[in-house]
Amino acid sequence: MPQIKSQMKRVKTNNKAHKMIVSKKSALKTSIKKVLAAVEANDKEAAVKAFAECNSKLDKAVAKGVHHKNYANRQKARLAKLINSIEA
Repeated sequence: MPQIKSQMKRVKTNNKAHKMIVSKKSALKTSIKKVLAAVEANDKEAAVKAFAECNSKLDKAVAKGVHHKNYANRQKARLAKLINSIEA
């Protein structure tokens, strides 16, 4: 543990930021899984709805610096391709 007061505070703020990032990543993974589950069930309407929510979370993750923009774009393209492959 640090002995310097400012470094003690840094440890606390770093832990707080880490918890937020882990939480956002977990929520994002869950929303991606919802899209995949809807695609697996061939439910295009539910997949499109979940995809809209997932896009929002991906954009927010990029804005907050949780993920790189190419990661978000790759996920969006991959999920959109899966949704478009559903025969309605």
